Amino acid sequence: MGCGSSCGSGGCSSGGCNKLNAFDWFSNIDQKIEDKLWVEVSFKGGNRKDFFLHTQDFFLADKSMVVVESDKGYDIGQVMLKGFLAKVQAKKKKAKIIEDEMPKVLRLASDEELKQLETLRKKEAQMMLDARVMAKKHHLDMKFSDVEYQADGKKAIFYFIADNRVDFRELIKSFITHFRIKIELKQISARQEAAIVGGIGSCGRELCCSSWLTQFKTVTTQAARYQNLSINMDKLSGQCGRMKCCLNFELSQYIESFKQFPEKFNTIKTDSGFLELRKTEILKKLLWFQYKEGKDRNMYKISLEKALEIAQLMKSGQTIRSITDFTIAEIIDLEKEDPQEDLVGQVSLSMLEDKKTSSSKRKKKKKKPNNPKNDAP
Repeated sequence: MGCGSSCGSGGCSSGGCNKLNAFDWFSNIDQKIEDKLWVEVSFKGGNRKDFFLHTQDFFLADKSMVVVESDKGYDIGQVMLKGFLAKVQAKKKKAKIIEDEMPKVLRLASDEELKQLETLRKKEAQMMLDARVMAKKHHLDMKFSDVEYQADGKKAIFYFIADNRVDFRELIKSFITHFRIKIELKQISARQEAAIVGGIGSCGRELCCSSWLTQFKTVTTQAARYQNLSINMDKLSGQCGRMKCCLNFELSQYIESFKQFPEKFNTIKTDSGFLELRKTEILKKLLWFQYKEGKDRNMYKISLEKALEIAQLMKSGQTIRSITDFTIAEIIDLEKEDPQEDLVGQVSLSMLEDKKTSSSKRKKKKKKPNNPKNDAP
């Protein structure tokens, strides 16, 4: 969710361009002046970034708009990084770059060139709508998310998402005859589409993917299980329809803490019977056990220290007489507590049915027929 203006910079007051912010950690260090200066340039709000060589004698400031070499023409982008830090960024992205074959930074963009670029940007919305109509005519299961015009108007990049492989050779021919420019189709993921479109997440803040997150790692349901979250895809899914990226932010801490727990510690054998592991609170270092059979349906809370002690006793072949010798004093009696309450915050079907019946009873009480005896004079 950008600032809505054409600033293209990373320091606007709205805070919506934070994805373009980049801090040069080497700006205060006197570096050797090179004849060939590496530059990272961003195009159209960070949709794509490429690396160029600056070989001219003019001064190149951060956030400045520059004209760079492109495919059979030129393009306009914004300087994000330069010098040694740009080389580090290229290495981090594992970009295979040969310095002698790198495109060059030509000049600083003039006001006329920026106005021309703004005019082309206004045409992109209609181009995307036309592209969707043409894709539907060709019966292709693909969705166009964004269009990016090259600054010279000779080329356009269409970003699309598709679940399966798409044969768009005939579609490109239709695009060329309709738009009369060079066309490039680039497939992106659902997470990348959400980053381009932007929005506000359930946390009330701007989406991480559209503000600062640049690398999209896979998120599995295992991340939710480690954190004792109910597997409710409506709550765990982001605007992209995939699981939220923030589920991975604290996952490493949970995994590191989980290594302290005993392995294969799911059942405890006592003289009263077998207890089964029902819940693990990793950060609190607590385990909850319950008897498999019998009338005792209480949940017994055991600390990690006691769990390691029990595991050691079971490994040595010793029997556990009573689980109460190792549990914390607090016991939850499920018979006294509300049976519809779930430890992980899920809502049961019986709870919803009870609400429906209670609401229907209230309606019946309100709609009682009038007594004719009372109405008689």
